[in-house]
Amino acid sequence: MPVNLQPPVAADLFPVAGVRIGVAEAGVRKAHRKDLVVFALDDGASVAGVFTRNRFCAAPVQVCREHLGTGSAIRAMVINTGNANAGTGVDGLARARRTCAALAGLMGVAPQQVLPFSTGVIMESLPVERIEAGLPMALSALQADAWALAAQGIMTTDTLPKAASRQVQIGGRTVTVTGISKGAGMIRPNMATMLGFMATDAVISPELLQGLVREAADLSFNRITIDGDTSTNDSLVLVATHQAGHAPISSLASEAGQALREAVIAVAQQLAQAIVRDGEGATKFITVQVDGGADDDECRRVAYAIAHSPLVKTAFFASDPNLGRILAAVGYAGIDDLDQTLIDLYLDDVHVARQGGRHPDYREADGQRVMKQSEITVRVVLHRGAACTTVWTCDLSHDYVSINADYRS
Repeated sequence: MPVNLQPPVAADLFPVAGVRIGVAEAGVRKAHRKDLVVFALDDGASVAGVFTRNRFCAAPVQVCREHLGTGSAIRAMVINTGNANAGTGVDGLARARRTCAALAGLMGVAPQQVLPFSTGVIMESLPVERIEAGLPMALSALQADAWALAAQGIMTTDTLPKAASRQVQIGGRTVTVTGISKGAGMIRPNMATMLGFMATDAVISPELLQGLVREAADLSFNRITIDGDTSTNDSLVLVATHQAGHAPISSLASEAGQALREAVIAVAQQLAQAIVRDGEGATKFITVQVDGGADDDECRRVAYAIAHSPLVKTAFFASDPNLGRILAAVGYAGIDDLDQTLIDLYLDDVHVARQGGRHPDYREADGQRVMKQSEITVRVVLHRGAACTTVWTCDLSHDYVSINADYRS
């Protein structure tokens, strides 16, 4: 079961002017499930995205990069679940492009104005005929308030849909940021096996959008890990429709720019944390905070060493305060001049280690009390400088193995 995660309430997801969404059942892999989503964007929208750093990236990722690289005005996005169209070679590229052409023909736009996304099983041929057959149904269902349905339509092993929404005031106008994501396994930094789609009606210089989506990813989806695997299909897209009616934002450092930046990052972080809370087999949500680093890079290395460690994660699942595993992870994180006699370790309010050794007041019963909680914070203080970072992860349970062993059945 997800860790303190509830399904989104449709009424809490604000529509974004200039975005309409249609959801259909195309039978891509299984019958009678929502598995095809179309986003239709009004003319004038700007789109930016970040994608997986896995060199074995999926066909739709390659096509998305190509289409964004042409500078064409993006008018639509099409997402299928059930099949990743990854590890499919030249044929996979052809099928991704055929999907774009099919939707473009129905909408009266150019294929380069369509971005394709896929998620699901790798190394299986994309059943593009089923997608083509489902597109008219998705288009006939287009509506502005279908964000909750779309969140369902992009799920794979997720147990719950994931969505978030914020509204802020900019220049006397209400500005909306709404997004959805999917992901539960094959998750690690550098993007994860996740798809994320965010939109805002803010009026923002298109040149700022790529930097904004990259920063949002770096502070959210690139701060989560479930199992340490980097997927082939990861994609995060930010759409700006420019329809809110306020004066254009030409700098993210301005008051208006900061208000939009904070809203976008807040939605991205909520979506990213929802992925961890719904991690395959997860029973605990764990925040790993590293303070006092010489720079952000070494803080991240320490945080990820802890968050990726199967020994640490299984200890959390068992509620076993075998906390030397955390100190060991700090030690192998790759800081060559690390002074272990400076390190402090906290488990929520419990001071476990001081100056690299067991705190004299630490009692294992206190550690176990915290380990039994569904939400836990691990804090490491390096005492090397002023840098800090936070990563979110979950425990590793028996169910994770079962879910992935049975994934294709």
